[in-house]
Amino acid sequence: MHQTTVCLVRAWRVAPWACLGAMLLLVFGLQATVTGGEPASLAPSRVLTRGPLHHWFGYYDKFQFDPTDRYVLSMQVDFEHRSPEPDDVVKVGMIDLADNDRWTELGESRAWNWQQGCMLQWRPGSNTEVLWNDRMGDRFVCHILDVFTGKKRTIPHPVYSVSPDGKSAVTADFRRIQDVRPGYGYAGPADPYAADLAPAQTGLFHVDLETGEAKLIISIQQIAEMGEIPKPDPAVKHYFNHLLYNPDGTRFIALHRWQYPDGSRLTRMITANPDGSDIRIVIPNGYASHFIWRDPHHILSQSRNWLGEDRWANFLFEDKPGGGEVAQIGKDVLDGGGHLLYLPGNEWILNDTYPKTAQRLQTPHLYHVASGRRIDLGHFHLPAEYKGEWRVDTHPRLNRAAEFVCIDAPYRDEGRQLHLIDIRQVLRQQ
Repeated sequence: MHQTTVCLVRAWRVAPWACLGAMLLLVFGLQATVTGGEPASLAPSRVLTRGPLHHWFGYYDKFQFDPTDRYVLSMQVDFEHRSPEPDDVVKVGMIDLADNDRWTELGESRAWNWQQGCMLQWRPGSNTEVLWNDRMGDRFVCHILDVFTGKKRTIPHPVYSVSPDGKSAVTADFRRIQDVRPGYGYAGPADPYAADLAPAQTGLFHVDLETGEAKLIISIQQIAEMGEIPKPDPAVKHYFNHLLYNPDGTRFIALHRWQYPDGSRLTRMITANPDGSDIRIVIPNGYASHFIWRDPHHILSQSRNWLGEDRWANFLFEDKPGGGEVAQIGKDVLDGGGHLLYLPGNEWILNDTYPKTAQRLQTPHLYHVASGRRIDLGHFHLPAEYKGEWRVDTHPRLNRAAEFVCIDAPYRDEGRQLHLIDIRQVLRQQ
């Protein structure tokens, strides 16, 4: 046995968590490159899951790693390249990084999509609980499970974004989303208000995760009548998508979208208090996409037609009507179409790209805010059959210590799988 491995085995007996990262490092191996420069130090990577079943996590703004960074959540399914049907089941489970990446099944769901899965995540504020959406009969629900005791309870409403203290959530109507934009809603119960372009009976809901009670806080009709709608058309159909609490739980973001008869969409970004009060239209011009809170009062979001940029780019907005004082971030360096995430301390931004070049390469990357330096963490090929609703975005997620990044990407002929990237050496370069 290699001398380093022997030392790590001995150290594991004394302090397993102290050497977990070092053990992972032994089996990594992927070159990083610096945009416009020479090859940088290694950003080692390895595949966490393998076929024949397919594994992925989905969106980038949830806890995939438990507080100890030992367990990694994942979904598992036996098919790809088509839309989920109402009775298609996805398994949910966790991977043990300290036990040869052993998979433990935790449950299943009939309320899921390819982009965001079933909202599987570790419950904020808990060391042992996970939660995910499911369907029971004609109702979407949320399960909360203690992964070590097996104690489980079910909330009679689905969740979208969970508050930082884990006690509440805000959610949209997944029936409405599925009707307007399949791939982000859930197959199953039809939208009962499908014929209504801006219904008053549905919209955004606040869900108490302790009592299970839910309350409509902002209706679709209310937001459709608020402020000026860019490029108005009496035939547009309104809906909500993409919700996210701010870091202290005092406000949340939602995207107000409307779809034209030809299928095109425009978007306004709004923020509000958890009870639906103090609504602010932060991005009013119809162009808002991927976003993340930098802190409780600032939002990094992709938009266009700001500061003379007639293209999609990254801008830092204040949580104020009209966005307050706006600043562009990472011009010509930080990709303007990726999924954004701040590392703790806000010195670095984690991002990715959609497929680029004839090789269809997706590139997770880090951006150093102060220096404007970008470091590519790897180039992951996305075969052409992964397109539209069932594409595989890398959606880079951080572990709690901000030392590893987990992404979704196809692997050889085994379909979508989880990949783990070690970023410790990259961060030490700066």
